[in-house]
Amino acid sequence: MDPVARAAAALPPSPASPPRLAPSMRGVPVDVARTARDFESVFIGQVTKIMMESATGGGDLPGGHGEEMFRDIMAEEMGKSIAQRGGLGLAPSVAAQIIRMQGGSADGR
Repeated sequence: MDPVARAAAALPPSPASPPRLAPSMRGVPVDVARTARDFESVFIGQVTKIMMESATGGGDLPGGHGEEMFRDIMAEEMGKSIAQRGGLGLAPSVAAQIIRMQGGSADGR
């Protein structure tokens, strides 16, 4: 199996149902929750990209421009996958801040 196929096979399948909301996100408007989860996804992807860039070579991929492009895509997809499964817990705080900035309150009052 080639390295790209092996890496893709290692990623868990996307959930068939929409991601579950953390208990602290219940009652948050759907668009705010989605925006917060998307923000967390991008953040995790960027952290993963930095981690992958700092890793030393020696893997199955030979390097070069193709590997660089693949790493960026893989980091982005890993960020999405991690966020869909609950993430790092950033989304509830981001959602609360979005609501505060819009003039509401995070607890629904």
